[in-house]
Amino acid sequence: MPVLYLRKLTGKERSQGSNRQLAHFLAFIAGATNAGGYVAVKQYTSHMSGIVSAMADNLALGEMRWTAAGLSALLAFLAGAACTAVLVNWGRRRRLESEYALPLMVEASMLVCFGLLGNRFEQHRWLLVSATAALLCFTMGLQNAIIAKISQAEIRTTHVTGMVTDIGIELGKAMYWNRRGQEVGVVQADLEKLWLLVSLVGLFFIGGVVGAIGFKHIGFLATLPLAAVVVVLAAVPVVDDLRDLR
Repeated sequence: MPVLYLRKLTGKERSQGSNRQLAHFLAFIAGATNAGGYVAVKQYTSHMSGIVSAMADNLALGEMRWTAAGLSALLAFLAGAACTAVLVNWGRRRRLESEYALPLMVEASMLVCFGLLGNRFEQHRWLLVSATAALLCFTMGLQNAIIAKISQAEIRTTHVTGMVTDIGIELGKAMYWNRRGQEVGVVQADLEKLWLLVSLVGLFFIGGVVGAIGFKHIGFLATLPLAAVVVVLAAVPVVDDLRDLR
């Protein structure tokens, strides 16, 4: 039963239910990585809106060093998203069962590298940002693109601003007063979508708490359990493809 569940969760044959279940797992992972990463490197790595705004502020103030630092974080996030697109399309062309699982395996490897080598990476710089922060930005871009590709851009796991906005929209619809007997232009909230969004934001928050506590007490190694979860999620389709190669 777990094997069948995992195959549906990350295999190429998708359903709305499996998309949403995978999004719940990834929202928790993203929250833990983002908040825990802040404890480690003092920088949020999934918040591109804030990074781009900070770049604009620093450029206007003539702080070219910090503008370049923001640019490096943005480029790392873009590289992660691009990596997902390349892997998914490569797997799709070869008709692999693991076309969506492959980026997850890369994410797991990035989390392992961060956990085992984070202290060493922190000593190196890439366009004025530590290699550790760049690695996390790459990982966040990779993950956000995974669920976006799977769900046809309907679901995000790191874009909390967008999710909270959509929650507000659905709440507004729920509170809207429709006139009795009105047949045209009736406003109705999508309660299923509202629950999905609330649960994703909640899991992102819970993951953040867990990640921050983990990094506080055991440091970079806190990403290793997260990597293990991602490997479990992605393993079955990858194993299926390896068996087909024999």
